[in-house]
Amino acid sequence: MTAADDGLGHGVVRAVGAIGLATLLSRVLGYARDIVVARAFGAGPMTDAFFVAFRIPNLLRRLFAEGALSTGVVPVLSETLARGGAGAFERAVRALAGTGGLVLAAVTGLGALLAPWVVAVMAPGWRGDPALFDLAVRLTRVMFPYLLLVGLAALCMGALNTRRRFFTSALSPAVLNVAMILSVLLLAPRLDPPVVALAVGVLAGGLGQLAVQLPEVRRLGLRLVPVVDWRDQAVRRVAWRLWPAVFALAAVQITVLVNTLLASLLPAGAVSYLYYADRVMEFPLGVFGIALATAALPEMATRAARGEDAAFRTTLSSALGLSAFVAVPAAVGLVVLAGPIVALLFQRGEFGAVETARTAEALVGYAAGLPAFSAARIAAQAFHARGDTRTPVVTGFVALAVNVVVAVALMGPLGHGGLAWASTVSGYANAAILCWRLGRRGGALAVAPLGRSLLRTVGASAALLGWCWWARSALGAEAGALGTLAAIAGGALAYLGAAVALRAPEVRSLRALLRREVALPPPEGE
Repeated sequence: MTAADDGLGHGVVRAVGAIGLATLLSRVLGYARDIVVARAFGAGPMTDAFFVAFRIPNLLRRLFAEGALSTGVVPVLSETLARGGAGAFERAVRALAGTGGLVLAAVTGLGALLAPWVVAVMAPGWRGDPALFDLAVRLTRVMFPYLLLVGLAALCMGALNTRRRFFTSALSPAVLNVAMILSVLLLAPRLDPPVVALAVGVLAGGLGQLAVQLPEVRRLGLRLVPVVDWRDQAVRRVAWRLWPAVFALAAVQITVLVNTLLASLLPAGAVSYLYYADRVMEFPLGVFGIALATAALPEMATRAARGEDAAFRTTLSSALGLSAFVAVPAAVGLVVLAGPIVALLFQRGEFGAVETARTAEALVGYAAGLPAFSAARIAAQAFHARGDTRTPVVTGFVALAVNVVVAVALMGPLGHGGLAWASTVSGYANAAILCWRLGRRGGALAVAPLGRSLLRTVGASAALLGWCWWARSALGAEAGALGTLAAIAGGALAYLGAAVALRAPEVRSLRALLRREVALPPPEGE
């Protein structure tokens, strides 16, 4: 039985396809950016300073553009459009642009002024190195205006997503990557220190993220002329919805900041190793996990609003099953082949064998948590769809506390690798608590069919594990690009072959996803 037969929306897979394709392009360009940066600067004090400085604008991008935006802005704009028509929708967008832009401009100015204190909080271990500390402060001040630019870009994304225009808005982060690549290639040789070129590239990228969406916004007939109106109902409703979503996602991002703070206490390069490893881990999470969570939210919200509990369980359980079907094998492959993959992506120029080995240590820790990170995103969206903003917030901060305790315990014996493992442990705590609460809350989670789906996924992943283990032994320390690619391709075939043999329903889901025909199928037994 297909999802279409079961009454699920046809737009879910169409949205997943559009978002996933655009995100794939953005991630590929992101890796090209990281390759350029690694080759030019390696992994050392200069890149540490940039990555610490970039945490603040990157934090806002993740909070708004990838999470709180969809749960805060999109529902309000959708309701405004449905009840008030195109005129009310345009007035709401203009009020959000003006009022939100004013708030972000004030935060930008305050952030630039308080940059020394921001860096001191994020990297207290650098107080003993004035040159490194001052460089991080300088880079922070250069990049703070990115907050305003990415906030306005996020609003455009919300307006476009409300009108079911996903591709252009999901593509906008690719512009940031292009701008940073060009800044390294063209500006770095002309600036002192050269790493300042990266900060300039971030600003140019933020402007590009906004500009690339404006033609699509105009095609919708929207005049994006900001209006400051604190009394506008859309502004008030967004503010009311936004803060719980921001706090829920903030727990995840505070985890990143805590790890950055602790990494600053470790030997030079630790921040960069964690950054590069996180970038590799986020490829499957961004391309599929985020796209699936984004596309499933409006479907779950519609089912919840109509009181269709069985359909809600179907959508949620199918999303979790399909997420695990991709995340579990991705985790297995990244853990076993961490060294060859990091070498393939980054080992060139100033990024040598030592940097590869240390980045791989962090990647193993991060990659083990992929299934949890992906499941937690979807589970949190289920709570938001049912109007419960409190549970994800509380659960997120419980996971944050777990991360801090585990990170402090492991950073001594395992160094920066211990910080990555702490993120994974807290990720599983977050996902487990959310799913447990969903199962207890009126049976919102179809446990039995989801469990059968997970057993098939684990069984197919065992075949992948055997292949990857053999391939790593056969390739040895110097795998080479062709050998690594062959190992990855062979692993994918081994996993899919085992999944077909086990009759995993997610194989049909992926086939439908590629054809963009139907939405998520129900898990077996529903």
